[in-house]
Amino acid sequence: MTAKRLDGTATARTIREDLAGRVARLSAHQMVPGIATVLVGEDPASVLYVGMKHRQALAIGMRSIERHLPSNARQEEVLAVLDDLNADPRCHGYIVQLPLPPQIHTDTVLERIHPDKDADGLHPTNLGKLVLNVDSPISSPLPCTPRGAIELLRRNGYDLAGKHVVVVGRGITIGRSVGLLLTRRDVNATVTLTHTGTRDLGAQLRQADVIIAAVGVKHLIRREDVKPGAAVIDVGVTRETDVETGEHRVYGDVHPDVAEIAGYLSPNPGGVGPMTVALLLTNVVEAAERALAQQQDIA
Repeated sequence: MTAKRLDGTATARTIREDLAGRVARLSAHQMVPGIATVLVGEDPASVLYVGMKHRQALAIGMRSIERHLPSNARQEEVLAVLDDLNADPRCHGYIVQLPLPPQIHTDTVLERIHPDKDADGLHPTNLGKLVLNVDSPISSPLPCTPRGAIELLRRNGYDLAGKHVVVVGRGITIGRSVGLLLTRRDVNATVTLTHTGTRDLGAQLRQADVIIAAVGVKHLIRREDVKPGAAVIDVGVTRETDVETGEHRVYGDVHPDVAEIAGYLSPNPGGVGPMTVALLLTNVVEAAERALAQQQDIA
């Protein structure tokens, strides 16, 4: 058996094509969706990632707003930038690029983002809405990476309804929040959340129809851990530098030999990563659509 490759790059492209049409319709009503980023410092990976987001946003007609502060910026300066974006009607959603320098308290900064402009979908208010309103239509931003993982499966013909999904990792960015999305009625999966306290992780994994790995441990999941035909979504990231060449490489949580037994497998990189950016843009477009609907209701 050779697993079907879940190409996140190609799937994300189809999402952006759909978004371009929605952006055009919004722009016709003088509502140009605006995405902003806040970058503190010069971390090369962060600079690259932020640039990619803006290029993709501009390519589909969105407004792009960049806020770049020096690495020695004080917390008060960062918070002032967030307050400006919260009040800026041209900005419908934004992110603060992580990691932040050590003098900045990350939780304080992230909680300063207005929930309506939380492009990542991880503000405490929005996670609380996800918990409370599990069956209601989308009325607030949803977590990008978990939503991207689900869309990657759906758009490649995989029906999650009734499936047993084992999530490896309990971080809020993916592990805990993906469980909330998977158990919504429109997805209707059954979820087991595993972590460092789980006994016999392999036994749990071998029962799974779907595995979502999100711990950042290189090649943690091997062929012998996977039920034949299972779908495996690799979200974990481990970065290593070759001491001889200086070359940087990215590894996932899933060993390449899993492709021999899985039915579906997302590459890493090239799987959920591109989907995360596409769903980030989706959150901002949806925020602009909500803003236009509110304007029309008032009128």
